[in-house]
Amino acid sequence: MNNKERQELAMWAVEFAKQKGASEVAASISNSRSVEIEVREQKIETIKESTSNGLNLNIYRDHKYSGHSTNNLNKKELEKFITEAVEATKYLTADEYRELPDPSLYPSDLSKDLKLEDKSYLQVTPEQRVQISKEIEQVARSKSDKIISATGGFSDDYSESVLVHSNGLVAERASTSFWAGGSVTVKDGDARPEGWHWGGSRFFNQMPSAEELGSKSAEYAIQKMGQTKIASGKYDMLIENRTAGRLLSMFMRPMSARALQQKSSYLDGMLGKQIASPLLTVIDDPFIESGFGSRLYDGQGIAAKKRVMIEKGVLKEYYIDNYYGKKLGMTPNGGSSSNIRFELGQRGFNEIVKDVKSGIFVTSFNGGNSNSTTGDFSFGVSGFLVEGGKIVKPVNEMNISGNAKEFWQQLTEMGNDPYKYSSLLSPTLVFNDIDFSGL
Repeated sequence: MNNKERQELAMWAVEFAKQKGASEVAASISNSRSVEIEVREQKIETIKESTSNGLNLNIYRDHKYSGHSTNNLNKKELEKFITEAVEATKYLTADEYRELPDPSLYPSDLSKDLKLEDKSYLQVTPEQRVQISKEIEQVARSKSDKIISATGGFSDDYSESVLVHSNGLVAERASTSFWAGGSVTVKDGDARPEGWHWGGSRFFNQMPSAEELGSKSAEYAIQKMGQTKIASGKYDMLIENRTAGRLLSMFMRPMSARALQQKSSYLDGMLGKQIASPLLTVIDDPFIESGFGSRLYDGQGIAAKKRVMIEKGVLKEYYIDNYYGKKLGMTPNGGSSSNIRFELGQRGFNEIVKDVKSGIFVTSFNGGNSNSTTGDFSFGVSGFLVEGGKIVKPVNEMNISGNAKEFWQQLTEMGNDPYKYSSLLSPTLVFNDIDFSGL
């Protein structure tokens, strides 16, 4: 079944549901395929392939709402499925805010090519996937005789879907992604430090090299040898660009309409107010070519827009989905993030670290939590001690805690090195005088 056939089936499903008594209907039909391979000691340890086809149906009946899904796309079977779905919805409790988005929120132009699909996806062979995995493991193992375990892996996926709403939206999209990487464990006395590195692309011929992926996997593990606790105290904190997502999560949920409506957001009432250092500008940009979060519309069919969420530390927008936006009396703008990028600084990590007299370079967060209602947080961290502008030794079993309202004011520098293998394009972040708990 191609997307044209899916679109015809989705339009039929919408009309059939309306004939059976639905007030409004949203139907999406998708097809996806994924492959995953893992190699250890040059032998295939894992190989998985999965495909799925399915229909998701959202029924609105006199402001009563229900969601249904099926993998059976036979029209005769769907008639029974849809009839029962519409009938079941009749018995639910009405909610005046349950309705499709206003058609004015739908995209008016779906012709823009964001370069998300590799047309040659089906030409990638199993032999190529296995060979890349083997090369990554081989490169990683060659880096040290301290390595006791190494794996190389490859995964890819292809998906295409259509979305039809009974009040006017008809849209489709297709995307591919390819990922590869390795994980390494080294022997360090009784300890077994681990490291990993994965990279990806929308296009197979733009994948990072096996040399890069294997080398960095080994490097990240070897660097952790000799990890130790250090004394508690105030340190400058550098956050690795690929690790910053854990900190940014302190903003994302409190910025949602659901958190605002449920009074579980410390950012409630803070639009137009300073919530972070003037160095922090956060941009939600769905139109980055080949971006991992790029899109023309979100899962609700609402048109994607480039938005400045935080500008020089000032909160400019919330993430407003259709349902909670209606409850709040706010215009929906999409309830989830796309690509997140930042206003960058002038220096990369190597230059930044030279000016750090006493700091900790955080490369991973190990558990912990953040409270979206109060802003309080506590995270376990590990990384490296920095003294006199040099990385001195690896450290672990440290903790940071505080409140987001004060914490983000302590941001003192943004790097110029955004992490490219993610929809969160964070650079190195630097914070001054952070309380670390250790020995």
